Amino acid sequence: MAEVYKISHEEMLKWCSIPREELLHHPESKVDLHIFDTRKQTMEMAANMMADELIQNNAEGKITKWILGSGPEDQFKPFIDRVNKERISLKNLYLFHMDYGLDWNSRMYPEGNNWHSAQGRMKVRFYGKIDPELNVPEEQRIWPMLQNLDYVDDKIEELGGIDTLWAGIGYKGLVAWCEAPTNPYQRVTEEMYINMKTKVVNVSYEKVVEASQRVYGGCYDMIPHQAVTIGMKSMLTSKRAVCMIPTGEWKQTVLRVLMFSDATLEYPCTLLPKYIPEVVVLTDKKTATHPLSLDEVPLSVENQT
Repeated sequence: MAEVYKISHEEMLKWCSIPREELLHHPESKVDLHIFDTRKQTMEMAANMMADELIQNNAEGKITKWILGSGPEDQFKPFIDRVNKERISLKNLYLFHMDYGLDWNSRMYPEGNNWHSAQGRMKVRFYGKIDPELNVPEEQRIWPMLQNLDYVDDKIEELGGIDTLWAGIGYKGLVAWCEAPTNPYQRVTEEMYINMKTKVVNVSYEKVVEASQRVYGGCYDMIPHQAVTIGMKSMLTSKRAVCMIPTGEWKQTVLRVLMFSDATLEYPCTLLPKYIPEVVVLTDKKTATHPLSLDEVPLSVENQT
C-alpha cells in the first residue's frame, strides 16, 4: 500500500499563520475563496447561487442535479423566499440528500422536525415551505436507503453525474458523513476512498464530541452511533462544489487545510479540489481569521513546548 500523505506540523503552522487579508487570491490556494463580513451574508450568497443555477438551467431546458445536506440550513430561507417570489420551478431538480444518523440498533430515528431526523427536518423546513406548484416532485427527493444502498449511486450514474455539491465541511474535513479512516486494521487507500459508495459508517469519537458540544451542550448520549451516507464516488462526479464554512472557531483550521493541502485522507475535504473542476468556498471573516495569524511571533516546531 502506498504511503498515505499526512500533513506535517510545519505545513499546518504555515497555513494557519497566513493573515486573513492574504487568503483571497493567494497564489497557493486550490479553491475559489469568498469572504463575507457575517455568517448571514455568507449563507445568503449560497442561497443566491442555488437560485441562479436553477434559473439558468430552467431557461436552457436542462435538469438540475444537486447533492445537498440537511445542514447547514441558513441558506434555505433566502433560497425558498426567492423560489416562491420569483416563481422558480424545482420540477426539473433531482435532489440527492447526503446522509442521516442511525440509532444504537442501526435503525432510522422516528421522523420528526429535530436534529436526529434529517428527513423530518427537510420535510418541514425545506419542502414544506415551498409552493406546491413549484416544489421538487416526491420521486426526485432521493435519500440514501438502508434497504437499497446502491440506489443513490446508480441513479446519479444514470443521470450522468452531479451539477453542484452543496456541502458543509466538518471540523476534521468530513464531507457528508465521510470521515477520515481511523481503523488501524483497514488498509484504506486514496483509490479505495474516492470509489466509496453509499454505505453505513460508524461515527468517530471526535465527531461525537464536536456534534454534542455544538448541538446538545456536550450531552454525547444524544449523538448517533452510526450513519448512512452518500460516498465520495458520487460526490466526486460533481462539476462544481460549493463549500459553506461560516462556523467560526470550529472551522478556522479546516478552512486553511482545504485551501492549501494536497489531497489527503487525513482531511477528506481535500479530495474535492483534486477531483472536482470548480471548488467555491464561502466563509465569513470570523472563520477566516485564525488565532495563529494574529500572533506577533508565530509558533514553530522548536518553540512549541
